[in-house]
Amino acid sequence: MKPRKLFSFLIATAAILAAGLSWRALAQQPPTNIKIEGTSTVQTVAVTDFRATGAAQQYMALFNATVTADLGASPLIKLVPKTLYPLQVPQSINDLQAGAVPTAHPASGLRLTDWGLAPVNANYLGFGYGAEQGSQFVLFGYFYSTSNAISTLQQAQLVAKPYTGTLDEDGVRRVAHQYAADILAVFGAKSLIGSRIIFVSDRTGSKEIWSMSYDGTDQRQITRYNTISTFPSVSPDGKKLAFTSWLRGRPEIVLFSLESNRRLNFYNQQASMNAFVDFTPDSKQVIFSSTANGGAAQLFTANIDGSGLRRVTASNAIEVEPKINPKTGADIVWVSGRSGMPQIYRMHIDGADAQRLSNGEGEATNPAWAPNGQQIAFAWTKGFEPGNYNIFVMDVTDSSKLVQLTNNEGRNENPSWAPDNVHIAYASKRGRSSQIWTMTADGKDKKQLTTQGSNEKPVWVAASQ
Repeated sequence: MKPRKLFSFLIATAAILAAGLSWRALAQQPPTNIKIEGTSTVQTVAVTDFRATGAAQQYMALFNATVTADLGASPLIKLVPKTLYPLQVPQSINDLQAGAVPTAHPASGLRLTDWGLAPVNANYLGFGYGAEQGSQFVLFGYFYSTSNAISTLQQAQLVAKPYTGTLDEDGVRRVAHQYAADILAVFGAKSLIGSRIIFVSDRTGSKEIWSMSYDGTDQRQITRYNTISTFPSVSPDGKKLAFTSWLRGRPEIVLFSLESNRRLNFYNQQASMNAFVDFTPDSKQVIFSSTANGGAAQLFTANIDGSGLRRVTASNAIEVEPKINPKTGADIVWVSGRSGMPQIYRMHIDGADAQRLSNGEGEATNPAWAPNGQQIAFAWTKGFEPGNYNIFVMDVTDSSKLVQLTNNEGRNENPSWAPDNVHIAYASKRGRSSQIWTMTADGKDKKQLTTQGSNEKPVWVAASQ
Protein backbone atom coordinates (compact mmCIF):
# COMPACT_ATOMS: atom_id res chain seq x y z
CA MET A 1 0.00 0.00 0.00
CA LYS A 2 1.41 3.40 -1.01
CA PRO A 3 2.19 5.94 1.75
CA ARG A 4 -0.54 8.31 0.51
CA LYS A 5 -3.15 5.55 0.79
CA LEU A 6 -1.81 4.48 4.16
CA PHE A 7 -2.21 7.97 5.53
CA SER A 8 -5.71 8.30 4.06
CA PHE A 9 -6.74 5.00 5.65
CA LEU A 10 -5.46 6.21 8.99
CA ILE A 11 -7.61 9.31 8.68
CA ALA A 12 -10.54 7.04 7.93
CA THR A 13 -10.08 4.91 11.02
CA ALA A 14 -9.60 8.04 13.14
CA ALA A 15 -6.43 6.74 14.74
CA ILE A 16 -4.43 9.89 14.00
CA LEU A 17 -7.25 12.31 14.70
CA ALA A 18 -8.19 10.65 17.97
CA ALA A 19 -4.77 9.74 19.24
CA GLY A 20 -1.91 11.50 17.53
CA LEU A 21 -0.58 8.10 16.50
CA SER A 22 1.28 7.70 13.20
CA TRP A 23 0.18 5.26 10.57
CA ARG A 24 3.71 3.88 10.33
CA ALA A 25 3.42 2.80 13.95
CA LEU A 26 0.18 1.02 13.18
CA ALA A 27 1.55 -0.66 10.07
CA GLN A 28 5.02 -1.67 11.36
CA GLN A 29 -24.67 1.47 -7.52
CA PRO A 30 -27.55 4.04 -6.26
CA PRO A 31 -28.83 3.54 -2.66
CA THR A 32 -32.23 1.87 -2.26
CA ASN A 33 -34.54 1.81 0.72
CA ILE A 34 -34.31 -0.99 3.26
CA LYS A 35 -36.86 -1.91 5.87
CA ILE A 36 -36.11 -0.33 9.24
CA GLU A 37 -37.58 -2.20 12.18
CA GLY A 38 -40.61 -0.54 13.76
CA THR A 39 -41.43 1.80 10.87
CA SER A 40 -43.82 -0.31 8.78
CA THR A 41 -47.08 0.55 10.59
CA VAL A 42 -47.72 4.09 11.74
CA GLN A 43 -50.55 4.68 14.22
CA THR A 44 -52.38 7.99 14.44
CA VAL A 45 -52.56 9.05 18.09
CA ALA A 46 -54.19 11.95 19.90
CA VAL A 47 -53.01 12.83 23.42
CA THR A 48 -54.80 15.61 25.24
CA ASP A 49 -53.09 18.19 27.42
CA PHE A 50 -53.24 16.86 30.97
CA ARG A 51 -54.32 19.18 33.76
CA ALA A 52 -53.75 19.00 37.52
CA THR A 53 -54.84 20.36 40.87
CA GLY A 54 -52.90 21.94 43.70
CA ALA A 55 -49.13 22.26 43.56
CA ALA A 56 -49.01 19.85 40.62
CA GLN A 57 -50.47 22.47 38.28
CA GLN A 58 -47.15 24.24 37.74
CA TYR A 59 -45.54 21.08 36.31
CA MET A 60 -48.16 20.07 33.76
CA ALA A 61 -46.66 22.05 30.88
CA LEU A 62 -43.43 20.09 31.41
CA PHE A 63 -45.36 16.82 31.63
CA ASN A 64 -47.28 17.47 28.41
CA ALA A 65 -44.17 18.59 26.52
CA THR A 66 -42.22 15.50 27.62
CA VAL A 67 -44.96 13.07 26.57
CA THR A 68 -45.27 14.82 23.20
CA ALA A 69 -41.51 14.66 22.66
CA ASP A 70 -41.27 10.97 23.58
CA LEU A 71 -44.13 9.90 21.34
CA GLY A 72 -43.20 12.25 18.53
CA ALA A 73 -39.71 10.75 18.39
CA SER A 74 -41.09 7.32 17.52
CA PRO A 75 -41.59 6.49 13.82
CA LEU A 76 -44.43 4.23 14.98
CA ILE A 77 -46.62 7.18 15.94
CA LYS A 78 -48.13 10.12 14.11
CA LEU A 79 -49.40 12.67 16.63
CA VAL A 80 -52.53 14.59 15.67
CA PRO A 81 -52.10 18.39 16.07
CA LYS A 82 -54.05 19.62 19.08
CA THR A 83 -55.63 22.35 16.93
CA LEU A 84 -57.80 19.62 15.38
CA TYR A 85 -59.15 18.31 18.71
CA PRO A 86 -62.83 18.64 19.69
CA LEU A 87 -63.74 21.46 22.10
CA GLN A 88 -64.37 18.99 24.92
CA VAL A 89 -61.72 16.50 25.99
CA PRO A 90 -61.96 13.79 28.67
CA GLN A 91 -59.72 13.91 31.71
CA SER A 92 -60.88 10.78 33.55
CA ILE A 93 -62.71 7.63 32.58
CA ASN A 94 -65.83 9.07 34.22
CA ASP A 95 -65.92 11.69 31.47
CA LEU A 96 -66.25 9.09 28.73
CA GLN A 97 -69.62 8.31 27.18
CA ALA A 98 -70.40 4.95 25.65
CA GLY A 99 -71.73 4.42 22.15
CA ALA A 100 -71.26 6.10 18.80
CA VAL A 101 -71.91 9.69 17.89
CA PRO A 102 -75.66 10.38 17.41
CA THR A 103 -76.39 11.14 13.77
CA ALA A 104 -78.09 14.44 14.51
CA HIS A 105 -75.39 15.78 16.81
CA PRO A 106 -71.80 16.92 16.23
CA ALA A 107 -68.92 15.06 17.87
CA SER A 108 -68.60 16.24 21.45
CA GLY A 109 -65.17 14.78 22.17
CA LEU A 110 -66.40 12.75 25.12
CA ARG A 111 -67.06 9.60 23.09
CA LEU A 112 -64.09 7.56 21.94
CA THR A 113 -65.60 7.31 18.48
CA ASP A 114 -65.57 11.12 18.25
CA TRP A 115 -61.79 10.98 18.01
CA GLY A 116 -61.87 8.57 15.09
CA LEU A 117 -63.85 11.03 12.97
CA ALA A 118 -62.53 13.86 10.81
CA PRO A 119 -60.69 16.11 11.31
CA VAL A 120 -58.90 14.18 14.10
CA ASN A 121 -58.98 10.69 12.52
CA ALA A 122 -57.08 9.18 15.44
CA ASN A 123 -56.78 5.45 15.99
CA TYR A 124 -56.00 5.96 19.67
CA LEU A 125 -56.63 8.52 22.41
CA GLY A 126 -54.53 9.29 25.47
CA PHE A 127 -55.80 11.42 28.33
CA GLY A 128 -55.63 11.81 32.11
CA TYR A 129 -54.91 14.22 34.95
CA GLY A 130 -52.43 14.97 37.71
CA ALA A 131 -52.68 15.82 41.38
CA GLU A 132 -50.67 16.45 44.52
CA GLN A 133 -51.08 13.73 47.11
CA GLY A 134 -49.00 13.70 50.29
CA SER A 135 -46.30 15.89 48.77
CA GLN A 136 -46.05 13.46 45.84
CA PHE A 137 -46.93 13.95 42.19
CA VAL A 138 -49.64 11.49 41.14
CA LEU A 139 -50.67 11.04 37.53
CA PHE A 140 -53.65 9.03 36.30
CA GLY A 141 -52.97 8.06 32.71
CA TYR A 142 -55.27 6.37 30.22
CA PHE A 143 -54.95 5.16 26.64
CA TYR A 144 -57.86 3.87 24.55
CA SER A 145 -58.60 2.58 21.08
CA THR A 146 -61.11 4.70 19.16
CA SER A 147 -62.22 1.89 16.85
CA ASN A 148 -65.93 1.61 16.07
CA ALA A 149 -65.51 -2.15 16.04
CA ILE A 150 -64.97 -2.19 19.82
CA SER A 151 -68.35 -2.27 21.53
CA THR A 152 -67.53 -1.37 25.15
CA LEU A 153 -65.28 1.11 26.94
CA GLN A 154 -63.67 -1.74 28.85
CA GLN A 155 -62.64 -3.46 25.63
CA ALA A 156 -61.21 -0.22 24.28
CA GLN A 157 -59.04 0.38 27.35
CA LEU A 158 -55.35 -0.31 26.78
CA VAL A 159 -53.65 1.64 29.58
CA ALA A 160 -55.25 2.73 32.85
CA LYS A 161 -52.95 3.18 35.83
CA PRO A 162 -51.62 5.64 38.38
CA TYR A 163 -48.03 6.88 38.24
CA THR A 164 -46.19 8.48 41.14
CA GLY A 165 -43.07 10.61 41.41
CA THR A 166 -41.50 13.38 43.40
CA LEU A 167 -43.23 16.73 43.19
CA ASP A 168 -40.48 18.46 41.21
CA GLU A 169 -39.30 18.69 37.63
CA ASP A 170 -37.28 15.47 37.74
CA GLY A 171 -40.16 13.49 39.22
CA VAL A 172 -42.71 14.85 36.77
CA ARG A 173 -40.41 14.26 33.82
CA ARG A 174 -39.84 10.68 34.95
CA VAL A 175 -43.60 10.06 35.23
CA ALA A 176 -44.11 11.49 31.74
CA HIS A 177 -41.46 9.13 30.36
CA GLN A 178 -43.17 6.17 32.05
CA TYR A 179 -46.60 7.05 30.63
CA ALA A 180 -45.17 7.50 27.13
CA ALA A 181 -43.30 4.19 27.47
CA ASP A 182 -46.54 2.38 28.29
CA ILE A 183 -48.12 3.83 25.16
CA LEU A 184 -45.17 2.75 23.03
CA ALA A 185 -45.36 -0.73 24.55
CA VAL A 186 -48.91 -1.06 23.19
CA PHE A 187 -47.36 -1.06 19.71
CA GLY A 188 -44.49 -3.36 20.63
CA ALA A 189 -41.90 -0.59 20.74
CA LYS A 190 -39.08 -0.49 23.27
CA SER A 191 -38.77 2.59 25.42
CA LEU A 192 -35.46 4.43 25.64
CA ILE A 193 -36.15 5.42 29.25
CA GLY A 194 -33.09 4.69 31.36
CA SER A 195 -30.80 4.19 28.36
CA ARG A 196 -27.66 6.30 28.20
CA ILE A 197 -25.13 7.44 25.64
CA ILE A 198 -21.42 7.06 26.40
CA PHE A 199 -19.26 9.47 24.42
CA VAL A 200 -15.90 11.25 24.21
CA SER A 201 -15.61 14.95 25.06
CA ASP A 202 -12.71 17.39 25.29
CA ARG A 203 -14.66 20.03 27.24
CA THR A 204 -12.29 19.75 30.24
CA GLY A 205 -9.15 20.20 28.15
CA SER A 206 -8.39 16.55 27.29
CA LYS A 207 -10.39 13.77 25.71
CA GLU A 208 -12.30 11.98 28.47
CA ILE A 209 -15.20 9.51 28.55
CA TRP A 210 -18.59 11.00 29.42
CA SER A 211 -22.14 9.73 29.85
CA MET A 212 -25.57 11.31 29.34
CA SER A 213 -29.20 10.33 29.26
CA TYR A 214 -30.67 9.36 25.89
CA ASP A 215 -32.21 12.84 25.50
CA GLY A 216 -28.99 14.74 26.24
CA THR A 217 -29.75 15.54 29.86
CA ASP A 218 -27.68 14.55 32.92
CA GLN A 219 -24.24 14.78 31.29
CA ARG A 220 -21.57 13.33 33.59
CA GLN A 221 -17.81 12.86 33.34
CA ILE A 222 -16.63 9.27 33.85
CA THR A 223 -12.84 9.38 33.43
CA ARG A 224 -10.36 11.96 34.70
CA TYR A 225 -7.07 10.73 33.31
CA ASN A 226 -5.99 14.02 31.68
CA THR A 227 -4.85 12.24 28.55
CA ILE A 228 -6.50 10.84 25.43
CA SER A 229 -9.28 8.35 26.23
CA THR A 230 -11.36 7.38 23.22
CA PHE A 231 -13.25 4.64 21.30
CA PRO A 232 -15.54 3.55 24.19
CA SER A 233 -17.42 0.26 24.26
CA VAL A 234 -19.84 -1.06 26.90
CA SER A 235 -20.43 -4.72 27.77
CA PRO A 236 -23.94 -6.02 26.96
CA ASP A 237 -24.62 -6.60 30.67
CA GLY A 238 -24.00 -2.89 31.22
CA LYS A 239 -21.40 -3.46 33.93
CA LYS A 240 -18.11 -2.74 32.15
CA LEU A 241 -16.73 0.04 30.01
CA ALA A 242 -13.71 -0.51 27.77
CA PHE A 243 -11.86 2.18 25.86
CA THR A 244 -8.50 3.09 24.36
CA SER A 245 -6.29 5.38 26.44
CA TRP A 246 -2.79 6.81 26.40
CA LEU A 247 -2.17 6.46 30.14
CA ARG A 248 1.26 4.96 29.55
CA GLY A 249 2.18 6.94 26.46
CA ARG A 250 0.83 4.51 23.88
CA PRO A 251 -2.67 3.30 22.97
CA GLU A 252 -3.77 0.57 25.38
CA ILE A 253 -7.09 -0.91 26.44
CA VAL A 254 -8.55 0.20 29.76
CA LEU A 255 -11.33 -1.78 31.44
CA PHE A 256 -13.55 0.18 33.81
CA SER A 257 -16.38 -0.84 36.14
CA LEU A 258 -19.57 1.18 35.69
CA GLU A 259 -20.80 -0.18 39.02
CA SER A 260 -17.87 0.87 41.22
CA ASN A 261 -16.40 3.55 38.91
CA ARG A 262 -13.00 1.93 39.26
CA ARG A 263 -10.45 0.61 36.82
CA LEU A 264 -10.36 -3.19 36.38
CA ASN A 265 -7.46 -5.46 35.50
CA PHE A 266 -6.81 -5.98 31.79
CA TYR A 267 -3.60 -7.45 30.40
CA ASN A 268 -2.36 -5.47 27.39
CA GLN A 269 -0.08 -7.30 25.01
CA GLN A 270 3.40 -5.89 24.40
CA ALA A 271 2.59 -3.85 21.31
CA SER A 272 2.70 -0.36 19.87
CA MET A 273 -1.10 -0.40 19.89
CA ASN A 274 -4.01 -2.21 21.56
CA ALA A 275 -7.29 -0.53 20.65
CA PHE A 276 -10.83 -0.69 19.21
CA VAL A 277 -12.26 -3.17 21.71
CA ASP A 278 -15.72 -4.79 21.59
CA PHE A 279 -17.51 -7.32 23.82
CA THR A 280 -19.13 -10.67 23.08
CA PRO A 281 -22.90 -10.89 23.85
CA ASP A 282 -22.22 -12.80 27.10
CA SER A 283 -19.81 -10.05 28.25
CA LYS A 284 -17.11 -12.66 28.97
CA GLN A 285 -14.74 -12.04 26.08
CA VAL A 286 -13.49 -9.19 23.92
CA ILE A 287 -12.21 -8.66 20.42
CA PHE A 288 -9.76 -5.87 19.59
CA SER A 289 -7.07 -4.64 17.21
CA SER A 290 -3.40 -4.97 18.12
CA THR A 291 0.09 -4.83 16.66
CA ALA A 292 1.17 -7.67 18.98
CA ASN A 293 2.15 -9.68 15.91
CA GLY A 294 4.83 -7.10 15.11
CA GLY A 295 3.40 -6.04 11.76
CA ALA A 296 0.21 -4.32 10.69
CA ALA A 297 -2.59 -4.18 13.26
CA GLN A 298 -4.61 -7.42 13.33
CA LEU A 299 -7.72 -8.66 15.16
CA PHE A 300 -7.45 -10.74 18.33
CA THR A 301 -9.89 -12.22 20.84
CA ALA A 302 -9.21 -12.59 24.56
CA ASN A 303 -10.92 -13.21 27.88
CA ILE A 304 -12.44 -10.26 29.70
CA ASP A 305 -9.17 -9.68 31.60
CA GLY A 306 -6.99 -9.85 28.46
CA SER A 307 -5.79 -13.42 28.99
CA GLY A 308 -6.25 -16.25 26.50
CA LEU A 309 -5.15 -14.24 23.47
CA ARG A 310 -6.06 -15.72 20.09
CA ARG A 311 -5.32 -14.21 16.69
CA VAL A 312 -8.30 -13.92 14.33
CA THR A 313 -6.89 -12.27 11.20
CA ALA A 314 -3.53 -12.85 9.49
CA SER A 315 -3.13 -10.39 6.65
CA ASN A 316 -0.61 -7.81 5.54
CA ALA A 317 -3.29 -5.11 5.77
CA ILE A 318 -4.46 -3.03 8.72
CA GLU A 319 -7.47 -4.60 10.49
CA VAL A 320 -9.41 -2.39 12.94
CA GLU A 321 -12.84 -1.57 14.43
CA PRO A 322 -14.20 -5.11 15.00
CA LYS A 323 -17.87 -5.30 16.06
CA ILE A 324 -19.55 -8.55 17.14
CA ASN A 325 -23.11 -9.33 16.03
CA PRO A 326 -25.14 -8.72 19.24
CA LYS A 327 -27.85 -11.13 18.17
CA THR A 328 -25.77 -14.18 17.24
CA GLY A 329 -22.30 -13.57 18.66
CA ALA A 330 -21.09 -15.69 15.75
CA ASP A 331 -20.00 -13.12 13.18
CA ILE A 332 -18.23 -9.78 13.12
CA VAL A 333 -17.93 -6.76 10.87
CA TRP A 334 -14.72 -4.76 10.80
CA VAL A 335 -12.65 -2.32 8.74
CA SER A 336 -9.80 -3.63 6.61
CA GLY A 337 -7.31 -2.21 4.14
CA ARG A 338 -6.79 -5.52 2.34
CA SER A 339 -8.39 -4.15 -0.86
CA GLY A 340 -6.67 -0.74 -0.67
CA MET A 341 -8.75 2.00 0.94
CA PRO A 342 -10.62 1.16 4.18
CA GLN A 343 -13.67 -1.01 3.52
CA ILE A 344 -16.13 -2.92 5.69
CA TYR A 345 -15.89 -6.70 5.81
CA ARG A 346 -17.84 -9.48 7.50
CA MET A 347 -16.64 -12.89 8.69
CA HIS A 348 -17.17 -15.61 11.28
CA ILE A 349 -15.70 -14.72 14.66
CA ASP A 350 -13.05 -17.43 14.20
CA GLY A 351 -11.79 -15.68 11.04
CA ALA A 352 -13.50 -17.88 8.44
CA ASP A 353 -15.55 -16.82 5.42
CA ALA A 354 -14.38 -13.21 5.13
CA GLN A 355 -16.31 -11.15 2.60
CA ARG A 356 -16.37 -7.48 1.72
CA LEU A 357 -19.68 -5.69 2.33
CA SER A 358 -18.89 -2.19 1.04
CA ASN A 359 -18.39 -1.91 -2.71
CA GLY A 360 -14.82 -0.55 -2.68
CA GLU A 361 -15.77 3.02 -3.51
CA GLY A 362 -14.42 5.72 -1.22
CA GLU A 363 -13.67 5.01 2.45
CA ALA A 364 -16.09 2.96 4.58
CA THR A 365 -15.52 2.91 8.36
CA ASN A 366 -17.17 2.82 11.81
CA PRO A 367 -19.51 -0.20 11.39
CA ALA A 368 -22.18 -0.64 14.09
CA TRP A 369 -24.61 -3.53 14.38
CA ALA A 370 -28.32 -2.94 14.84
CA PRO A 371 -29.69 -4.84 17.88
CA ASN A 372 -31.58 -7.18 15.54
CA GLY A 373 -28.31 -8.32 13.94
CA GLN A 374 -29.65 -7.72 10.44
CA GLN A 375 -28.37 -4.25 9.59
CA ILE A 376 -25.29 -2.17 10.19
CA ALA A 377 -24.85 1.58 10.21
CA PHE A 378 -21.52 2.95 9.04
CA ALA A 379 -19.68 6.06 7.84
CA TRP A 380 -18.88 6.33 4.13
CA THR A 381 -17.35 8.89 1.78
CA LYS A 382 -19.36 7.56 -1.17
CA GLY A 383 -19.96 10.39 -3.62
CA PHE A 384 -17.98 12.92 -1.55
CA GLU A 385 -14.39 14.09 -1.27
CA PRO A 386 -12.03 12.00 0.93
CA GLY A 387 -12.66 12.50 4.62
CA ASN A 388 -16.20 13.84 4.16
CA TYR A 389 -18.28 11.07 5.69
CA ASN A 390 -22.03 10.45 5.81
CA ILE A 391 -24.04 7.83 7.70
CA PHE A 392 -25.51 4.89 5.79
CA VAL A 393 -27.46 1.79 6.79
CA MET A 394 -26.89 -1.53 5.06
CA ASP A 395 -28.66 -4.89 5.14
CA VAL A 396 -25.84 -7.37 5.85
CA THR A 397 -27.64 -10.18 3.99
CA ASP A 398 -27.90 -8.03 0.86
CA SER A 399 -25.27 -5.30 0.75
CA SER A 400 -26.94 -3.72 -2.30
CA LYS A 401 -29.75 -2.58 -0.02
CA LEU A 402 -28.62 0.78 1.34
CA VAL A 403 -30.16 3.94 2.73
CA GLN A 404 -28.26 7.20 3.21
CA LEU A 405 -29.23 9.00 6.43
CA THR A 406 -27.19 12.23 6.28
CA ASN A 407 -26.41 14.51 3.38
CA ASN A 408 -24.86 18.00 3.20
CA GLU A 409 -24.84 18.23 7.01
CA GLY A 410 -21.14 18.34 7.76
CA ARG A 411 -18.90 15.36 8.53
CA ASN A 412 -20.90 12.53 10.12
CA GLU A 413 -19.26 9.52 11.78
CA ASN A 414 -19.40 6.81 14.46
CA PRO A 415 -23.06 5.75 14.36
CA SER A 416 -24.43 3.72 17.28
CA TRP A 417 -27.86 2.10 17.41
CA ALA A 418 -30.29 2.64 20.27
CA PRO A 419 -31.69 -0.41 22.11
CA ASP A 420 -35.04 0.13 20.37
CA ASN A 421 -33.50 -0.62 16.94
CA VAL A 422 -35.16 2.58 15.71
CA HIS A 423 -32.82 5.43 16.73
CA ILE A 424 -29.16 6.11 15.97
CA ALA A 425 -26.66 8.36 17.75
CA TYR A 426 -23.76 9.79 15.75
CA ALA A 427 -21.13 12.53 15.73
CA SER A 428 -21.57 15.42 13.34
CA LYS A 429 -18.97 18.12 12.70
CA ARG A 430 -20.70 21.22 11.36
CA GLY A 431 -18.07 23.89 11.78
CA ARG A 432 -15.12 23.84 14.16
CA SER A 433 -16.42 21.27 16.67
CA SER A 434 -18.07 17.88 16.57
CA GLN A 435 -21.32 17.28 18.48
CA ILE A 436 -23.48 14.27 19.32
CA TRP A 437 -26.77 14.01 17.43
CA THR A 438 -29.56 11.44 17.26
CA MET A 439 -31.99 10.53 14.49
CA THR A 440 -34.37 7.74 13.58
CA ALA A 441 -32.94 4.96 11.44
CA ASP A 442 -34.63 6.38 8.36
CA GLY A 443 -32.71 9.66 8.71
CA LYS A 444 -35.54 11.73 10.22
CA ASP A 445 -36.00 13.68 13.47
CA LYS A 446 -32.37 14.79 13.84
CA LYS A 447 -31.63 16.30 17.27
CA GLN A 448 -28.44 17.78 18.73
CA LEU A 449 -27.64 16.58 22.27
CA THR A 450 -24.30 18.25 23.14
CA THR A 451 -23.00 21.81 22.85
CA GLN A 452 -19.93 22.13 25.13
CA GLY A 453 -16.52 21.41 23.67
CA SER A 454 -16.06 18.86 20.91
CA ASN A 455 -17.91 15.54 21.35
CA GLU A 456 -17.62 12.30 19.39
CA LYS A 457 -17.81 8.49 19.28
CA PRO A 458 -21.21 7.89 20.94
CA VAL A 459 -22.19 4.44 22.20
CA TRP A 460 -25.87 3.91 23.07
CA VAL A 461 -26.33 1.69 26.15
CA ALA A 462 -29.52 -0.07 27.23
CA ALA A 463 -31.09 0.72 30.58
CA SER A 464 -29.70 -1.29 33.49
CA GLN A 465 -31.77 -4.31 34.34
